[in-house]
Amino acid sequence: MTQNSAVPQGQITLGRSNVTVTPLGIGTWAWGDKLFWSYGKDYGANEVEAAFTATLEAGINWFDTAEVYGLGESENLLGRFMRQSHQEVAIATKYMPLPWRFSAQSVADALKASLDRLQVDHVALYQIHSPFAFLMSQEALMNALADEVQQGRIGAVGVSNYSADQMQEAHKYLAARGVPLAVNQMQYSLLARQIETNGVWDRAQQLGVTILAYSPLAQGLVTGKYTPENYVEPEGARRFDGRFSKEGLRKIAPLLDLLKELGRKYDRTPAQVALNWLICRGAVPIPGAKNAQQVRENAGALGWSLSELEVNQLSELRVSA
Repeated sequence: MTQNSAVPQGQITLGRSNVTVTPLGIGTWAWGDKLFWSYGKDYGANEVEAAFTATLEAGINWFDTAEVYGLGESENLLGRFMRQSHQEVAIATKYMPLPWRFSAQSVADALKASLDRLQVDHVALYQIHSPFAFLMSQEALMNALADEVQQGRIGAVGVSNYSADQMQEAHKYLAARGVPLAVNQMQYSLLARQIETNGVWDRAQQLGVTILAYSPLAQGLVTGKYTPENYVEPEGARRFDGRFSKEGLRKIAPLLDLLKELGRKYDRTPAQVALNWLICRGAVPIPGAKNAQQVRENAGALGWSLSELEVNQLSELRVSA
């Protein structure tokens, strides 16, 4: 059912910045990461390189990474693949505000290290990985980022996991320097909709900030792979997530039924419908992909659109999993 296209996808602008990307990117947390993922066991460099190539073939032009993914190995792999491909690729990476980073020089040094691993002289988007300030104030942090925009080493500034008020504060400090806050990267999916009720979504709309949606497939729950009928005791972190229990899967069955119904209408998979819902909502999903097949599956969310009625049907079907 997966439909893929080598035709370049439409472009969207991240917030009020000058950075334009496809309305879906590929997340690379699992690339090189052995701590949370099974890199080097179930998959390795060959598989993620194939995922990189498949991404470009699908017309998707950007990847989301971070300095802490694989302790820098995700950036290293992306840098190597970009150098070999000779194709223009946009990169979004992240700065982790660690307790011992308390000056603007810390930001400059961390960015330089990321650029070196990526083998580039600038990135499209540089995000603050978490809202912890420690000894460095948000004002000092945002000013350091504004300096990097003006020096041309980053195209746009983003944050991740910021509350509505924290996002507003970051926006204020950047605006004072004439720099827009482009994105807030948040967990968002049909089964994780907290940002719709805690003020983040509404505030982002007011400020012109794009929501990047991580875990857009709810760890696979909206793909239809997990059902009460074919229940198998989950492994890894999913063992501790009640949504993957037999009872949890029963609760989300109505949502899966609607995703499958819409999938049949458009000749798409439930996962592709779930990603398309996010795109229609105005969010930008960044599903992960460990191999080429997963990229092609994700890319099937592009090039078509649910109707407004169907978007509302899915939106109204709130599931307490």
